[in-house]
Amino acid sequence: MTFYTATLRVRELAKALGVDSSEIIATCMLLEIPASSPLSSLSVEECKEVINSLEK
Repeated sequence: MTFYTATLRVRELAKALGVDSSEIIATCMLLEIPASSPLSSLSVEECKEVINSLEK
């Protein structure tokens, strides 16, 4: 049995939010989320953290 977790790539999140991928990566670094390129995957929870941080 295989389970898949919902993930989103940094570049996809950046496009959805209308910001540059580098801004998402910088935010991930501040939040200590391991994302080093636009192709890095983020979990749903990590995406929520990034979005909340960008809204402040």
